[in-house]
Amino acid sequence: MAYCDWDATSELNIRYHDEEWGTPLHDDRGQFEFLTLEVMQCGLNWNMMIQKREIFRACLDNFEFDRIATYDEGDIERILETPGMIRSRRKVEAIIGNARCFQRIREEFGTFDAYLWSYSGGKTILYNKHAQGYIPVSNGLSARIARDLKHRGFKFLGPTVIYSHLQACGIINDHSEDCPRYREINEAYPTVEKRRYLEKDIRYFGA
Repeated sequence: MAYCDWDATSELNIRYHDEEWGTPLHDDRGQFEFLTLEVMQCGLNWNMMIQKREIFRACLDNFEFDRIATYDEGDIERILETPGMIRSRRKVEAIIGNARCFQRIREEFGTFDAYLWSYSGGKTILYNKHAQGYIPVSNGLSARIARDLKHRGFKFLGPTVIYSHLQACGIINDHSEDCPRYREINEAYPTVEKRRYLEKDIRYFGA
């Protein structure tokens, strides 16, 4: 399959596009996994994250946020010393802190999923023109969520990172119109159409 101008040289990247990216996700462990991959990606490239995903999974107890929330200095050292791991103490500490913030959101809303999907009314957003390639790196929605998450103590999750997360977990369908996944997702899940120009704080590549 693999449309959307994705890198076709990586089998793992192709599979991620065809099987995961943009599919509405309603699982808290999966949500935390995607958020963690986004944190790790900051300043790097997505293909590297996909290639190192199994290393992250082994280091971080399969992204089980309740376990990660209990990590201490010994765990940080263990993670940083793992062969192939991205050795950024700030990112590892942020992931541990985010796990604790994640728990607090679950205490308030029941699930992180319920919290996040409330921003779209439980529906996948179809912004006009996005399917034709006019896709920003962030918008008003991602900015609002990023501000709230920052207020709640999350780290490394700015508007651009959150926009990528909304694409990944299916809150925004940014597959191209000629990609089979665009239609498959729209036919299988509830959607809502919105005008992109109504979203404030839109940023594009290079802007």
